[in-house]
Amino acid sequence: MNLRQANSDDASKLSELGALTFTHTFGHLYKPEDLQDFISTTYTVERHLIPLTDSRESFWVLEDDSGETLAFGWAGACKLPVPSLESNAGEIKRLYVHPDHQGKKLGSRILKQMLAWLESEGFGPLYIGVWSENYGAQRLYSCYGFEKLCEYEFAVGNHRDREFIFKRA
Repeated sequence: MNLRQANSDDASKLSELGALTFTHTFGHLYKPEDLQDFISTTYTVERHLIPLTDSRESFWVLEDDSGETLAFGWAGACKLPVPSLESNAGEIKRLYVHPDHQGKKLGSRILKQMLAWLESEGFGPLYIGVWSENYGAQRLYSCYGFEKLCEYEFAVGNHRDREFIFKRA
């Protein structure tokens, strides 16, 4: 497997895998129109190109030997609604593993790389938003020193999810 920093040529792969993984993991929670609205605005090639060209953002792609994208992560400057957010705060924005490859510790491999990158770029403290009922992700983040800080509402169309913000000092 090859773990590498993504570039603008990867925007299409990232948007496709993001939409697939989000729908597979969370699609059952939403009305079809709310899910479609969210997917069609969040997982576009254009929405991925912007952070791919920003030096304060970084995507990491994990591919198999044939070049198939198995997982990806996105890290950068924190945009979460954190009270009294520090100016140098970083965020793990996405950590997605293809549904066929979950449970193989691919997410942990990317998470380690993103944490190292954030720290090398001078970000700190670090934050991550996670759905309140995604217990597996919460356990993973806890293993890396993240602790629940607060909550907020995450919009998917007209639906509002209860999200937790975790912080790593």
